[in-house]
Amino acid sequence: MMKTALLVALAFVTVSYALIWILAIARERRERLPAEKASPVRPGPLDIAIGFVTNFFDTLGIGSFATTSSAFKLAGLVPDEQIPGTMNVGHTAPTIVEAFIYVAVVQVDVVTLVLMLAASAAGAWLGAGIVSSWPRRKIQIGMGAVLAAAAILMTLSQLQLLPGGGNAFGLTGVKLAIAVVGNAVLGALMTLGIGLYAPCMVLVALMGMNARAAFPIMMGSCAFLMPVGSARFIRTRRYNLKAALGLSLGGIPGVLLAAFLVKSLPLDKVRWLVVAVVLYTAAMLLRSAHVEWQQKRQSPAPPATLAPAAPALEYPVGEED
Repeated sequence: MMKTALLVALAFVTVSYALIWILAIARERRERLPAEKASPVRPGPLDIAIGFVTNFFDTLGIGSFATTSSAFKLAGLVPDEQIPGTMNVGHTAPTIVEAFIYVAVVQVDVVTLVLMLAASAAGAWLGAGIVSSWPRRKIQIGMGAVLAAAAILMTLSQLQLLPGGGNAFGLTGVKLAIAVVGNAVLGALMTLGIGLYAPCMVLVALMGMNARAAFPIMMGSCAFLMPVGSARFIRTRRYNLKAALGLSLGGIPGVLLAAFLVKSLPLDKVRWLVVAVVLYTAAMLLRSAHVEWQQKRQSPAPPATLAPAAPALEYPVGEED
């Protein structure tokens, strides 16, 4: 019964988010200049391909944020300051499809699931409000740092140096409280561009839960938190509409293909490739932030404003002595 209510709530969030985005797109079209209206914003083949590939592997547990941010940076498709918002907005629809599949199929304690999902949404709301107002260089540094952290987590996982988890499919007491707080923090970090999947898997394992339980938790968390965070990015227009549409249009078929048709893939090799690309992208973002900082330091300071000259003294005109 509670799981049915959860799925109904997810459907409500989905419809609400769709309406918010549709109205925002309509508003943007109305406000465009006449010259801009001649070239409507439509995602290109590369935008859709990125959405398909990243969400295909996202459904298999690799995550989509690290790979998407790398693709955007390497291809130069989205300005650095718009990458977090574009990923949150564009990946929302495919992630909701994932959540419907895994929440319905994998049995997890409903109380644990609901509390962790609610915590992640609350964290995303707070995080998006902060990140959407950050300047370009701060976002570059933040994304570079969190991508490097994600690469470290993925490497430790590949080397089997992270906790292996247990057999539990639910939590109580102190462990439940830690999991709820931890998922709220992960929800806030996700708005900066760090994927929730890898750290959520670590959190679930540390709490002694079964690895399978991570899938409905992490995908359900993202399905609830991403519409919440994305609504703020849409409102502040801190995202790239063309690229976000491509992620959604390509992402949904990618999710369905991975969930229902793919039986086995050499994911270990794919993960190592992702680690290499993510580290390279992190280095590029941090380098861009450093170059921008140097340019700002070397730019000439604005000329000092001179104090107005004192008015000349006027003497009465009289006869010479």
